Amino acid sequence: MVTEYGQGQGYAPERRHRVPSGLRAPLAARTWRELGYVVLSLPIGVCAFAFAVAVMSLGVGLLITFIGIPVLAFGLFACRGFGALERQRARALLGLEVDAPEPLRPRDGGAFAWMGAMLKSGASWRHLLYALIHMPWAIFSFVVGVGFWSYGWAMLTYPLWFWVFPMYAGQGGLQIYGDDQHRIYLDNPFEIGLVALVGLLVTLATPWIVRALTTVDRLLVFGLLGPSRLASRVVELESDRGVVVDTAAADLRRIERDLHDGAQARLVTLAMDLGLAKEKLTEDPEAAARMVDEAHGEVKVALQELRDLARGIHPAVLTDRGLNAALSALAARCTVPVQVEVDLPSRPAAAIEGIAYFTVSELLQNISKHSRATQAGVEVWQVENRLMLQVWDNGRGGADASAGSGIAGLAGRLDAVDGILVVESPQGGPTTVTAELPWRG
Repeated sequence: MVTEYGQGQGYAPERRHRVPSGLRAPLAARTWRELGYVVLSLPIGVCAFAFAVAVMSLGVGLLITFIGIPVLAFGLFACRGFGALERQRARALLGLEVDAPEPLRPRDGGAFAWMGAMLKSGASWRHLLYALIHMPWAIFSFVVGVGFWSYGWAMLTYPLWFWVFPMYAGQGGLQIYGDDQHRIYLDNPFEIGLVALVGLLVTLATPWIVRALTTVDRLLVFGLLGPSRLASRVVELESDRGVVVDTAAADLRRIERDLHDGAQARLVTLAMDLGLAKEKLTEDPEAAARMVDEAHGEVKVALQELRDLARGIHPAVLTDRGLNAALSALAARCTVPVQVEVDLPSRPAAAIEGIAYFTVSELLQNISKHSRATQAGVEVWQVENRLMLQVWDNGRGGADASAGSGIAGLAGRLDAVDGILVVESPQGGPTTVTAELPWRG
């Protein structure tokens, strides 16, 4: 993962200034940090390049013997250490934090296994590649950055050092051209002012030039010294798999609890009542009839609870008629008037459709229980290959996904399928929850 430090992350928030940022840039702390990164890149890049070329050349040359393998492994190991130093330097000077690449996983603890894992590691070879290509870029960025910086400040301050340190006694000024017959000096007020003006423009442009140079460094560090996309994706999928497993287990426990405490308990009571009615059928037919009538009522309640439970697992209306009808049915059961607008050219994947349904269901339940709203709405539409849904209400607000509430669980479910949940709920309302899901799971 890569993180850019901004306000409140790593550096203190900057105060608001009346002076435009373009005029403040040459003296800004960020500019000096980036310039320091460019300056340090030259010696560090040269040393890393020389080491990488020397060790790799020695290792490749010795591959005809066994000695070449440990030499290559040691060289790659040193390059990984150099990469760790570069990540720390980028974090300190560029405000860029890049996670360390995937660790080595040797099959056993022996030296041969470690060397094999080092040579097979793609991250190790990316660190070597960084050491090789960083040096020419470091030379280029050093020459450009330091050159613009030096010439800009030199020309900007030319009136000062022209006055303090005249280049020639009696005919002061900077000689820009001269031979035995012709000499040209910058010594009159117009020329001195023009040089200072050009120096000011160069000085103001230099921070943006340095920033562009360090942008390339950011890309190199992020692309070659961080974890590979495949490894990051594997870690993400492992995390999502854990969320899916936990969610499925929680749903199974909820279904078991609802069955045990609801329909199952009513069916047990129904069986007992029918048994008593059977015993009283010959002795007291009227009492037995009353008990059968009560049992009939219990059957209706148990059937309704089973229907609600089945709807909570996967509603039939969603399978038969899609999101529009299913969300309209949800809105009809909500205690707050809900407007439903669904604009979909076709039906998304069944799994995505189910997640969207249960997301809206959970959000509408929260509105009914906690929002104190008088109006709510649900909107669903498609943007390219993404399914978008938005649920809003005019209630009291204050919903916080980071507080471990049901919204946090929804965010975890959506994240498991590469979805996103965004909550905007200031104190006093209104609340708007926007969810984004892939169109095909």
